[in-house]
Amino acid sequence: MSRIGDESADIASAASSRRHEHYVHKVGKPPKQRLVDEISHTFKETFFHDDPLRPFKDQPKSKKLLLGAQAVFPILEWGRRYKLHMLKGDIIAGLTIASLCIPQDIGYAKLANLDPQYGLYSSFVPPLIYAMMGSSRDIAIGPVAVVSLLLGSMLRAEIDPKLHKADYERLAFTATFFAGITQFALGFFRLGFLIDFLSHAAIVGFMGGAAITISLQQLKGLLGIKSAHFTKKTDIVSVMRSVWTNANHGWNWQTIVIGVSFLAFLLTAKFIGKKKRKLFWVPAIAPLISVILSTFFVFITHAEDDGVEIVRHIEKGINPSSLHRIFFSGHYLAKGFKIGAVAGLVALTEAVAIGRTFAAMKDYHLDGNKEMVALGSMNIIGSMTSCYVATGSFSRSAVNYMAGCKTAMSNIVMSCVVLLTLFLITPLFKYTPNAILASIIISAVVGLLDYEAMILIWKIDKFDFVACMGAFFGVVFIGVEVGLLIAVSLSLAKILLQVTRPRIALLGNVPRTSVYRNIQQYPEATKISGLVVVRVDSAIYFSNSNYVRERILRILQDEVEIEKQKIHHLIIDMSPVTDIDTSGIHSMEDLHKALKKREIELVLANPGQAVLDKLHASDFAEAVGDERIFLSVKDAVSTLVPKLQP
Repeated sequence: MSRIGDESADIASAASSRRHEHYVHKVGKPPKQRLVDEISHTFKETFFHDDPLRPFKDQPKSKKLLLGAQAVFPILEWGRRYKLHMLKGDIIAGLTIASLCIPQDIGYAKLANLDPQYGLYSSFVPPLIYAMMGSSRDIAIGPVAVVSLLLGSMLRAEIDPKLHKADYERLAFTATFFAGITQFALGFFRLGFLIDFLSHAAIVGFMGGAAITISLQQLKGLLGIKSAHFTKKTDIVSVMRSVWTNANHGWNWQTIVIGVSFLAFLLTAKFIGKKKRKLFWVPAIAPLISVILSTFFVFITHAEDDGVEIVRHIEKGINPSSLHRIFFSGHYLAKGFKIGAVAGLVALTEAVAIGRTFAAMKDYHLDGNKEMVALGSMNIIGSMTSCYVATGSFSRSAVNYMAGCKTAMSNIVMSCVVLLTLFLITPLFKYTPNAILASIIISAVVGLLDYEAMILIWKIDKFDFVACMGAFFGVVFIGVEVGLLIAVSLSLAKILLQVTRPRIALLGNVPRTSVYRNIQQYPEATKISGLVVVRVDSAIYFSNSNYVRERILRILQDEVEIEKQKIHHLIIDMSPVTDIDTSGIHSMEDLHKALKKREIELVLANPGQAVLDKLHASDFAEAVGDERIFLSVKDAVSTLVPKLQP
């Protein structure tokens, strides 16, 4: 019985030992991937990550044709499911945004140094094209303040709109054509990710600076200063100097009374709409009410005789063809391409951001590449029908959303109202004072100055705040083009800084766990005697490989000096390292040689498949030794620590 008891005890002891035994899982060597497969996978993930051909698989030819047509013209898809009860919401939304867009369009055209009718033209044809090709249900299409200002300032730098009006308009249509080509090409070739290089912080700063600049430009109309006496520059210093220079003889008190009074009315309406969402229609119809009242007031008082500047004439009728007016050759072709590409990218960034915002709010998918093709197509066709660059308007899209729009039909309704305006109502705008248009523009762009977003950017990321302020002050103090250049440059600078100087953390063991974390984030984490554990928080490329090697060696040297003991192993947690290139491999080889001279073994933990493939392809994995590549830091430490025991 005693022997049986002893055997049972031994079996139980062995079972207990097995239960507590620590198994170290080795990292398996992945099967070698063919070069063609690797290139194909990378290409697909870069350009076709959303697998646009998936709906076409295993479908009959007729179905494929229908799906192809729906992919190009989404109206064929949602139009088949359109119900009568949806029409009510779209009509109300379309009429509401039409009441907002008509006075805005007249003002924005002046911002682009074009006659008022071109603003209305740009809210007739482009929305119709977008309604057929766009995938957003909420975005409202038309001219916008920022693009109008940018386009106007860049065009005026090439041609004087007063002295050479015909050539100026031709260059505007040419720029619009190439803006559309740029947008279409980005979508067609699935290069939409390029616009993501303009960071949110830079966009906030650029838009805020543009809001200030646009508002300052409107002081000309708000104070009644004649165009001939007002500066053509957009920076704050030049504008304010021009305002004060004209203080004695350029200001018109009747204009100031009209402009300031209605500006106060518009801002009050905006405040009411913001406080009570159900009253969204108040700020939406306030601009049209302002135009009607001020026009009637000027008409009955003949205030134009006392120096109040008025619109005077808006061309009546539908958009005339402008295909023959586009520069397809000659000196202005390259200039039109440059201006159009810049304006097109800014318009695209604004439209995609707006579309994504409302798509997220309503929980539906927005295909960015399809949006670019749609926006590009509408601007190409728009350039041939006397339109200038149109895009999504945030203020009008917000009104469209709050008015209960169901589909892009609201854009069609708005377009029909603009068409009726062009045929019937344009003569009534003859006595509309310019001060009202200035007030409408100022009230519209106030929302672009998002100080709350700037404060949040400061709290989250100081470098982002520098980019934001760089773009803001660049626009305000130098010019719109320079501000945009600063915005792009600072966005790229941030990317380069993050790529070239990745974070490398010294790790310690969190007490009572097998988890290893950054000791700066977890001060209670303990270091392991004889070991140094670091984590590289980035892919290792040519741009940062030398820094990674030198930084790791510096951490190692610091630990030797602090701990005053021999370091036997350096463990690199490679779980965040998504990729490594040839320079990265060479850098790791140099690190391995440097460690050998110090009699320190290099140990790798949890390299991903892409990294492990390249480590084996370069024979570096064999140089380190398969027994020195572990699944986790925990496995590496549990294997190495017992060997360090005396």
